[in-house]
Amino acid sequence: MAKEKGKKKGKKGKEKEVVAEVASVEVASSEPLSNKEFEKKMRPLQEELVKMQEWVKYTGAKVCIVFEGRDTAGKGGVIKRITERTSPRVFKVVALSAPTEREKSQMYFQRYMPYLPAAGEVVIFDRSWYNRAGVERVMGFATEEQVEYFLKYAAPVERAIIQSGVILIKYWLEVSMENQTLRLKARDDDGRKIWKLTPMDLKSYSHWYDYSRARDAMFAATDTDDSPWHVVDGNDKRRARLNCISHLLSVVPYEEVPREPVKFPKRQPKGDYVEPDYAYRYVPEVY
Repeated sequence: MAKEKGKKKGKKGKEKEVVAEVASVEVASSEPLSNKEFEKKMRPLQEELVKMQEWVKYTGAKVCIVFEGRDTAGKGGVIKRITERTSPRVFKVVALSAPTEREKSQMYFQRYMPYLPAAGEVVIFDRSWYNRAGVERVMGFATEEQVEYFLKYAAPVERAIIQSGVILIKYWLEVSMENQTLRLKARDDDGRKIWKLTPMDLKSYSHWYDYSRARDAMFAATDTDDSPWHVVDGNDKRRARLNCISHLLSVVPYEEVPREPVKFPKRQPKGDYVEPDYAYRYVPEVY
């Protein structure tokens, strides 16, 4: 699969670089990327995300990003890095829990429509309506008839979303069988990650090839010219995050919004204010 370059066209059709460092992550490498080098490359990408954020606010653009993939593929890690330095008022993450009985009785897409972005918003789906094509199909939560209906109409629904002015971007993060096993075991060994190892993860673990078949059917039905799937190799977490963010920046046609230099005003004079003699309840200085 050819890698897409970190360039894009702005409103005036002028090509520009997202950031110079992007080029260095476009050539695949087997060499480990140190944390120091990773952070060095991540910073300019996050600065560009902030520029994209200001453009979204300024223009009233609507951006919707869908993240799908196998358990442990790295969806959460990429999303965390995207939102780490951006405003939660603009970048909103949607990670829905299991549907309620009322939601189960609704038209399937209805549950997700209220979360689509309004003007000036970037909505990130940490799993989305594609649950029906993945976990619901594999684990038997949806009938084959329901799945086929979804696969038939997902593309037209997405076309309607795009025609409403939403920039829709879909990512599938892929991970190998061996790396998935290592990452699941690491969750079990790390007290900070045990919440990420659910009974559903363990049950899904044994259905590797069922998920492969479900993914293939999903791609065949919904990888369209106007709403394509972009596949991210998630086996190297650090490179996956860099590559995914640089690609995101290349497909959103943002431009840097002019910004007036900040001039801080003078503080007001102290006047008659007197610091209180108050026993503040400071937290213990353990560190």
